[in-house]
Amino acid sequence: MHIIFAASEIVPFAKTGGLADVAGVLPKAVAAEGHQVDVFMPLYNMIHCYDHGIYPVEWLQDIPVSMGDRQVYFSVQVGKIPGANVNIYFIDAPYYFHRNAIYTNDPDEGERFILFSRAVLETIQRQGWQPDVIHCNDWQTGLIPAYLAHNYAWDRNCFGNTATLMTIHNIGYQGRFDKGLIYHAELPQHEGHPGGTLEFYGSFSMLKAGLVYADIINTVSERYAVEIQTAEYGHGLEGLLSARAQDVYGVVNGIDYTIWDPATDPLIHYHYTPQQLAGKYRNKKALLKRMGLTYDENIPVIGIVSRLVTQKGFDILVEAMFNLVQQDLQFVILGSGEYRYEEFFRVAAQTFPHKIGLWLGFNEELAHQIAAGTDMLLIPSRYEPCGLTQLYGLKYGTVPIVRRTGGLADTIKDFDGKTGTGFVFDAYTAPAMMRAIFRALKYYQDKDTWQTIMRNGMAQDFSWEVAAKKYIYLYEQAQRNRKTG
Repeated sequence: MHIIFAASEIVPFAKTGGLADVAGVLPKAVAAEGHQVDVFMPLYNMIHCYDHGIYPVEWLQDIPVSMGDRQVYFSVQVGKIPGANVNIYFIDAPYYFHRNAIYTNDPDEGERFILFSRAVLETIQRQGWQPDVIHCNDWQTGLIPAYLAHNYAWDRNCFGNTATLMTIHNIGYQGRFDKGLIYHAELPQHEGHPGGTLEFYGSFSMLKAGLVYADIINTVSERYAVEIQTAEYGHGLEGLLSARAQDVYGVVNGIDYTIWDPATDPLIHYHYTPQQLAGKYRNKKALLKRMGLTYDENIPVIGIVSRLVTQKGFDILVEAMFNLVQQDLQFVILGSGEYRYEEFFRVAAQTFPHKIGLWLGFNEELAHQIAAGTDMLLIPSRYEPCGLTQLYGLKYGTVPIVRRTGGLADTIKDFDGKTGTGFVFDAYTAPAMMRAIFRALKYYQDKDTWQTIMRNGMAQDFSWEVAAKKYIYLYEQAQRNRKTG
């Protein structure tokens, strides 16, 4: 099959969250299964073309696209996804994408991704491709299935057999704009009326457009695929998703074990394996020294690598924090987010400097060192489409403590005294979270049992090779839906 993969952020070129990690690895894994994959993303001004070997495509320059009552122009540059023979095409439109940020609150934010979606399809036409599937990711590409159903339906040569897959990485981000933008998108105006395919509670939602018109929908864990069909997690789209339940799937994200492996990771101080764990304890000592904390082999260290936002459970963590710092444990926290949480942990680290090591911001090296050097990773999310941190923890023998939601529920099995890979709690409350932490602290004192839990986690396989095979099945299913629908 020929797969087109479109995303607004892709590692190593531009990243704000987990979408970029998925988009940087999944195309490589699908290509390794013998399929042709071409990737698209915008060319933001923070991408250094020379450093990445990106160059202009001579015959794809100054291409006009109409946007309502005016024309805008884009060009195309091309490079490679690192580590694979996969082309990545960059949509070059400086007016829209040179903003010193991937996403903005600018008045024309919707126009930016109207252009991106149109540019992907215009480039496919000019390349003379006949793709089997276009894989769309989140609201920024949600208009592509709608365009194929309307504006580009005439081009049977290019798109007559093209199916679409719409992946929801986080349904909370829906690309909602004033309905007047439908005119600039050049989609049918009547679809913006109440009950129309583009109308969403008085607004225009690009994510809804993708969910209506895509042949197959998936999200990034099996449990989250069910959760988003409920009012609690569906963010207003649960009715649409329930109506299309037979087309909604869940595939847990993978991780790249060429990057995340304690046996080879160049960003950690000491390498180790399930059979030889001594390096993990040396990493713990090095991490605590870096963070200004005192090392004690009998005191567990809980790591947190996260956006500091309510979705990630920081409201219940704040509620519990004073009680937790009274226990024999330490925290190493890396992340940034809402000011109130940043300020809380800044003050907490100053108040309890022997208990809390804090780094506000993001640091890739430190993220690896926390995975390797802490004993537990705490992930108490209110909701979590998939989550990658717990998967890193499993590989590094760092035991996850998680809430039973979304991908956390799919990937972490509660330790019952004999089997399991972590500690899981159900209720979204501070007491429920603390009980899970206290269970982990109890088992930590039994070193043999604790190493069993560590090795159980290290034996799990969440590689992209496994996930890629599941996505290939979804591509084939999208083709079948296209032919029968």
